[in-house]
Amino acid sequence: MANRLHLVFGGELVDTSKSTFRNVDEIDIVGIFPNYATAYDAWKAAAQRSVDNAHMRYFIAHLHRLRDEEQDAGEEAPLSQ
Repeated sequence: MANRLHLVFGGELVDTSKSTFRNVDEIDIVGIFPNYATAYDAWKAAAQRSVDNAHMRYFIAHLHRLRDEEQDAGEEAPLSQ
């Protein structure tokens, strides 16, 4: 079975209607998790810790969607513009 890695991260947003971080140097990397369930639990805990700051947001990034399992490890994927 292929790994389904998920990254949980967050930080303070400039505007809560957008996903632009106020300071990217202060992004909180919670961790990388092997499945969605554990990533969700980590996301929920981080979000609850920051509940007093309305501009803090945490996200789950599906790292497995960024990889092309069919592509050779030495081959570089073309960048889309």
